[in-house]
Amino acid sequence: MSKKILIVDDEPDLVAYLQSLLKDNGYDTVTAEDGKEGMEKARSEKPDLITLDISMPEESGVKMYRELQDDPATANIPIVIVTGLSSDFKRFLEHLERKKQISPPAAYFEKPIDKEEMLSKFREILG
Repeated sequence: MSKKILIVDDEPDLVAYLQSLLKDNGYDTVTAEDGKEGMEKARSEKPDLITLDISMPEESGVKMYRELQDDPATANIPIVIVTGLSSDFKRFLEHLERKKQISPPAAYFEKPIDKEEMLSKFREILG
């Protein structure tokens, strides 16, 4: 059975790119365009991995990350951060430092994504 990856990002072009890249490499994908929809899908779809953009409208990726960690139903799903802004990621990491009970993401990719590196990391995480 193929692994399911939830893509949470508000950029339609990136979502389409990740969907086709992942499907071409044997993964099933589910998408959400903000943190609120992402949490609903994480609970209902029970993905094997989540790619999460940090800066999104509506509900931020930082808030969703915290919610995923706080919810026993989603706490063990590996999260891979995908963001275009390294300054956002630095703020996110500082936020994690302050919240000691939150574990760091399984991986982090800056846009534009190195697809080979990403696929290799996904294989490593998903076994």
